[in-house]
Amino acid sequence: MTTAESTPDNTAEEVDRADIEADLQRILQAVPEAIRETVPEAAPEVVPETEAAHAVIGRVFQGVLFDMDGTLVDSTKAVNRSWQQWADEMGFGALFSGVQHGRPAREMVADLVSPDQVESSILRVNQLELADTDDITILPGAAELMAALPEGRRAIVTSCDSALCRIRLDSAGFDAPATVVTIEDTVKGKPAPDPFLEAADRLGLDARQCVVVEDAPAGLAAGRAAGCATIGVVGTHSADELDADLVVPSLDRLRIELHDHGVVFSISPESI
Repeated sequence: MTTAESTPDNTAEEVDRADIEADLQRILQAVPEAIRETVPEAAPEVVPETEAAHAVIGRVFQGVLFDMDGTLVDSTKAVNRSWQQWADEMGFGALFSGVQHGRPAREMVADLVSPDQVESSILRVNQLELADTDDITILPGAAELMAALPEGRRAIVTSCDSALCRIRLDSAGFDAPATVVTIEDTVKGKPAPDPFLEAADRLGLDARQCVVVEDAPAGLAAGRAAGCATIGVVGTHSADELDADLVVPSLDRLRIELHDHGVVFSISPESI
């Protein structure tokens, strides 16, 4: 049995075909890159329509754990005024770049003063914040969302102390749930998971079956560390700064349905 031997013409044809195939591969590889360079990226959706949304939407949760400042009530102006007055009194000038919303006051103070000044500074900041209750208002959709939840499935988790928490809720006219965890209730505050774990424990729930509603990166990080699903609310921070399973422009975009074993979130089709 014999086989056909390669001729010079056959060899040349095979080389030409290999060259053409190589050129095609280079062209095909270049096309996606060219598209990426010429087509601008679309702006991210505030309410994502991706699989990430399903970590929240349609899922049954045992409980909902709300941050307070910037999530349920808007105290931003009062907070900023109080901290700026303290910074001015301390003569920080440009060293004070503003309040880091969501972080415990003690941590922020400790970043700016010596250890022997922390306690007196905390007392002064707290004094200023307790005295400034102007411009504190309920954020859109917050009262309705809280009222839709049974007592055993809701909590507030805040970096404020109990006195400041009460005065801000009262000033805004917000009805507090029975379960409120403040900075005094855990050794570590946000972004550690301790506050949300404490809230879930008080409700008798598994934190992994709860969802955290927050406006600040530190609070969302605490929720994730606790094993909770997360909803970020735009306001104090932009949508791009909020690493959450679902980001909404306002709480009035959310709806809750009660089920035998928990609560289910949906997104309102209404524009805001």
